[in-house]
Amino acid sequence: MTPTAGLVERARALATAGQRAILGIVGAPGSGKSTLAATLAEALGPDLAVVVGMDGFHLSDAVLAAHGSRDRKGAIDTFDDGGYAALIGRIADARPSDPPVYAPVFDRAIEEPVAAGVEVPSAVPLVITEGNYLLAACGSWPAARARMAEVWYVEVPDGVRLARLEARHRAFGKSPAEAARWARGSDQVNAELIESTRVAAGLVVELG
Repeated sequence: MTPTAGLVERARALATAGQRAILGIVGAPGSGKSTLAATLAEALGPDLAVVVGMDGFHLSDAVLAAHGSRDRKGAIDTFDDGGYAALIGRIADARPSDPPVYAPVFDRAIEEPVAAGVEVPSAVPLVITEGNYLLAACGSWPAARARMAEVWYVEVPDGVRLARLEARHRAFGKSPAEAARWARGSDQVNAELIESTRVAAGLVVELG
């Protein structure tokens, strides 16, 4: 299925069902999940949808260094999955009259998470959350998934995905050699794990 008006209408149906819904969008690094989430939210408008990324739950570089996992940043164990599941629970349980929930974001310019970067008004009916590991079966990821109405899996041809990843790494300061090493090394290992969760998705969205 391609990202046409049909996807917007499917998301709109969740937003207008009469209660808060959470739509998960999952995919490998470079698949276009962030772009799809932003496109859906823009099409629906701020009164109906807001985007909360999983990447705000990256562990900081200082914590990764202490764990000896700085060179694997982005791997499934380099995220605070319990914190993410707790946030998704708060968002799911919020009533329209409740105060807003604030979610962290990941700032690529500094390669660090930033607290309270996104305001989630409790009256907004649809929260779109995107990230790599929403369908993972370990840790606290299933607890987060259980609060989502649907999870869509985004995939693109590997050549397109790798080219995007290398361009992203270069744009944020890595040399061409470093960019290729990350995209085809650590990122690829993560991509293969994420691909193994594809079968659990409610919808597969194929992007060119």
